[in-house]
Amino acid sequence: MIKGNFCKIAYPIDLFETGSMPQLYSSVAGNIFGMKAINNLRLEDIDFSEKYVKSFKGPQFGVNGVRNFMNIKKRPLTATVPKPKVGMNTNEYCKAAYEIWKGGIDIVKTDENMTSQKFVNFYKTTEKILNVRDRVEKETGERKTFLANVTAETNEMIKRAKFVKKCGGEFVMIDILTAGWAALQTLRNECQDLKLAIHAHRAMHAAFTRNPRHGISMLTVAKCARLTGVDNLHIGTAVGKLVSPIKEVLGLEKEITGEEIEETFLTDKGHILQQEWYKIKPTFPVSSGGLHPGLVPYIINKLGNNIILQAGGGVIGNPLGVQAGATGFRQAIDATIKNISLKEYANTHKELKAALDKWGYIKPV
Repeated sequence: MIKGNFCKIAYPIDLFETGSMPQLYSSVAGNIFGMKAINNLRLEDIDFSEKYVKSFKGPQFGVNGVRNFMNIKKRPLTATVPKPKVGMNTNEYCKAAYEIWKGGIDIVKTDENMTSQKFVNFYKTTEKILNVRDRVEKETGERKTFLANVTAETNEMIKRAKFVKKCGGEFVMIDILTAGWAALQTLRNECQDLKLAIHAHRAMHAAFTRNPRHGISMLTVAKCARLTGVDNLHIGTAVGKLVSPIKEVLGLEKEITGEEIEETFLTDKGHILQQEWYKIKPTFPVSSGGLHPGLVPYIINKLGNNIILQAGGGVIGNPLGVQAGATGFRQAIDATIKNISLKEYANTHKELKAALDKWGYIKPV
């Protein structure tokens, strides 16, 4: 079917190896992009059949599973990346993590390019920071977790995942596109046995998703990530520092959390093809990239409570310090859930006030 610049193509299932994400991409996003006859080509979406969907595991935990082991039933979860993202040694990183957790943030996350450099060895850092996590849990009475970036050569990645489990971690993080779909599938299989959740970072996606006339859409990537089995996935903010239009962000959230997606082919509603997920669990959307407390009401209003709100500089940069920055971010969420304006809530919460005095409600451009 062809409508304007859009072409809808159906392939028989026999052309595909079920349960193989690399083979899918070699088929639908392979040599066609290199043809001389084509100036621009963009893969907007794929509708997976029941047989194909059921050949993948999907998320092991999903939204409800993550909420259960974090013991957070209704409010958005919170996450922070200690800044600078690379350069701090293990002791400096763990000190920042302690203050972030102590201030009320649920999740401390490594960033996409922090793996196992000489100043922050993966094994030493993971062991030490999970000990810090245990101490903060005892002091606060709240569950905390650490997203350990295991991204590496595949055998090394599995070794790192096993070490996370040995140290009492619940999560691993993987840069799904730089590591590749095969590596993600291998990790997903290993994490089934280890009972570890998977946090998916989408580093590198904009190299082929940003151009609206050529490449592969983030919607396609997100659907494949859910199908393969990630429990969390970054979807953008619509108001942060990264390119993420609100239509795209809302579409991604709906696609990775919904059970049945209606077809909206050739409309501006954020979806192209229908999709039935056949009991594949939903993936937790992560809103990140330039967030600070002043933007929290906007994000929750648009995306709801089933979201992980991640702020880096918007926590670390609080004038009252890192711990206060974490507290101020939680206060912004509490105020929004209670339907109290941030300005009013800040009158009796100094940490939030300090954040608003610094950033206000500004949306990065």
